[in-house]
Amino acid sequence: MKSLLGHVSIDMIETILENAFEWLVVVDDTGRILYINRSYCEFLEVDRDQAIGTHVTEVIENTRMHIVARTGKEEIADLQYIRGNYMIANRIPIVVNGQTAGAFGSVFFRDTSEWKQMSSHVKNLLSKMQSYIQDIDNGAKYTLTDIYGASRSLDELKNKVQTIAPSDISVLIRGESGTGKELFAHSIHQLSERSQQPFIKVNCAAIPEQLLESELFGYEEGAFTGARKGGKKGKFQLADKGTLFLDEIGDMPLNMQAKLLRVLQDGEVEPVGATETEKVDVRIIAATNRPLEKMIEEKRFREDLYYRINVIPFSVPPLRERVEDIPALARTFMDKSAEKSGKRLNGLEPEVLDMFYRYSWPGNIRELENVIEASTYFTSDERITVDSLPAYIKGDDSYKFAEKSLREILEETEKKVIIETLKKHSDRRSAAKTLGISKSSLYEKINKYEIE
Repeated sequence: MKSLLGHVSIDMIETILENAFEWLVVVDDTGRILYINRSYCEFLEVDRDQAIGTHVTEVIENTRMHIVARTGKEEIADLQYIRGNYMIANRIPIVVNGQTAGAFGSVFFRDTSEWKQMSSHVKNLLSKMQSYIQDIDNGAKYTLTDIYGASRSLDELKNKVQTIAPSDISVLIRGESGTGKELFAHSIHQLSERSQQPFIKVNCAAIPEQLLESELFGYEEGAFTGARKGGKKGKFQLADKGTLFLDEIGDMPLNMQAKLLRVLQDGEVEPVGATETEKVDVRIIAATNRPLEKMIEEKRFREDLYYRINVIPFSVPPLRERVEDIPALARTFMDKSAEKSGKRLNGLEPEVLDMFYRYSWPGNIRELENVIEASTYFTSDERITVDSLPAYIKGDDSYKFAEKSLREILEETEKKVIIETLKKHSDRRSAAKTLGISKSSLYEKINKYEIE
């Protein structure tokens, strides 16, 4: 072995790299390509001499090599979409004297016909599983590490999550639309004793009233016209031993509130068309942006249900009350947008950050993400500038000086956000999804603001 190592030359190493099964690429700490083997260049249909020295995002689509080179965090067995196929990519930071000097990447499946054969097999399996995928949520996707920011209020919320998560107590998460209530719900489940059990989400505002009961409690075969053969399990049954997240619970109809309360009290559900009840063991996490106390006074929300789900109140502050988190959030969204667009983004111009601090953010974190994504496509530089921002952001500092109530300011801003979102989408369903509201809520706001 020692004698063999003694005869290893640069030419031998290069031959090994050139004929390796994987495609190989090496970048420096700025993301510029230092080395890429010929087989990778042939697949990408690029000239090798021209590729070397070029920023990796200009050569390889959907690459994250520059991100790994910057963060120093390795990414193993990540799916990467290249030239019409998903490949398996590994990205390893190169550390020299304790500093990240670049990154080394490898991609499997040099022969695309081999990948297509495997891809076909996977797609066949997925098609067989599709009916199950539609019924069963794949679990909680987010943890506390996915909630970015270092403000005092955010730290207090994260500490509260760690305190309440191990118990089975019901939690009501309050907060404006777009503040990240769902991320906290996922995090509570992930840190609970039920973390290995299902996490099922129900958007109470998105399901038509006539279908909500069967969605929550399931139904028996023949329960109604069009019922699936063999019946269907409801969200409560799917969440058995796990967590059920009732999003936008303030939009639940009164008749369903009564049935939900009975299930929470008895721990039993009665599927539509059934003659017997079924035992369920479910932890409830609910969320709303509605003023439930006012709704109770107006007889639009049951007081007994309110006290049942509001055992531990949990309020997520709006972005305008934790503006110190904006830089960290913006950096996260820029990385995400850069990955999607293939552009390289280094940060925000100081004027942009000042504008972000002054803006009221009625759409909160979701709006900030949309603004960053939109600005990415309009910027020609490596930094987001004022010129690349949506027009309504640049013209919204007048609210500090106008003699208007906070409600008037927020309504004007909400109208602007809706108009800009509708311009970007061809249909209202996708616009509502982007805004994080139900289609019916979007129609209500369009009518309210008389938007053409």
